[in-house]
Amino acid sequence: MPNGLQGIPTIVLLLAATILEVCGDAVVRTAIYNHGGLARLGLFFLGATLLFGYGSILNLAPVQFGQVVGLYLATLFVVWQVVNFLVFRALPTLPIVLGGLLVITGGAIITFWKTT
Repeated sequence: MPNGLQGIPTIVLLLAATILEVCGDAVVRTAIYNHGGLARLGLFFLGATLLFGYGSILNLAPVQFGQVVGLYLATLFVVWQVVNFLVFRALPTLPIVLGGLLVITGGAIITFWKTT
């Protein structure tokens, strides 16, 4: 069943889904460790809403699920590090950078290597 959002370029959908997922995770983490009571419940609701949006948008990408996962994981790694720095002020360590390069390389192979 077609919908109006499927005309959006795949990379835009993946970037939007990634931002929603990472921000949703950051909101939930903040709720768990930094808040209590009604503030915690409100943040849990916000985090759940962002994570629902991530799942919905990711599945709008007009490529096979196995292929979208490769590019998605590479995008996820990059966005995760940006949000980790902006929200938690944490820079990636050398093992994270090197492992991330492997993630990005693997994602590119999964997505763009065409077999006959």
